[in-house]
Amino acid sequence: MARKLLRAKGVDAVMAGGGYVAGPVGAAAVTLRLPLIVTEADAHLGVANKLLAPFARRVCLAFDLEGHKGDKYLVTGRPIAPRRAGLTRPAAREQFGLPTDGLCLLVFGGSLGARNINRASLDAFADGLPDGLCVLHLTGRGDFEAAKEILDSRPVLSEDRYRMLDFTNEFDVALAAADVSVCRAGGSIFELAAAGLPAILVPYPHATADHQALNAKWLTDGDAAVMIRDHDLNGESLRALLNPILADPTRLDAMRANALELAMPDAADRIAGALLEAAS
Repeated sequence: MARKLLRAKGVDAVMAGGGYVAGPVGAAAVTLRLPLIVTEADAHLGVANKLLAPFARRVCLAFDLEGHKGDKYLVTGRPIAPRRAGLTRPAAREQFGLPTDGLCLLVFGGSLGARNINRASLDAFADGLPDGLCVLHLTGRGDFEAAKEILDSRPVLSEDRYRMLDFTNEFDVALAAADVSVCRAGGSIFELAAAGLPAILVPYPHATADHQALNAKWLTDGDAAVMIRDHDLNGESLRALLNPILADPTRLDAMRANALELAMPDAADRIAGALLEAAS
């Protein structure tokens, strides 16, 4: 079926992004002698990509992976969403109804949410927010109602300083509004780096081959983030990690600079260039 589809569409080159779908389509490209580009988004090669890599013209890596060196392998980073030009932090804060002064914490765990991150954030500020701090909390759609019920039971967390939403389509604005983040360590870490946003990373504990912990290492080794395991995360441990960062402007500035130094905002262009080169 994959061979038939590639022939019918007149395909000149194939880009495989991993996963079970990529395996048969990539294999079909190889048997049809079509140029194959493999892209790996995480800090290890998945099964499909491992099988396809020997036959690929180019393997585009999100990270510099040990054992995958040479002309075939190109470290590109991972493509990020477009950013609007000229977006200032005060303007981004205003868009979410947050104070334009002080510091802002962005909490998120993906479109469906991360229950433990949501609870830890709410528990960390159960007695109220420190002076000068506001929170933009994106709970994910799957956990919004339960998290909002907890928030509503704590009048000490006023809506103008603790803004809770299930999701936003304007994630670039959310990143621009924040000074530090608490989140998982999936593809969003490349968004954090491009935004120069320091982070407390909580890798998803059930990720294949623990790849989110490997992803997180990229930022922690570069002193742009700190990491805590999901089973160690609660309100007290989150506060213990967060308070020293918020209280130290010099450290916060250094983490911002380190994140920007690691960023690879041209990843999409580099992958597209490799694909066009193969196709030509």
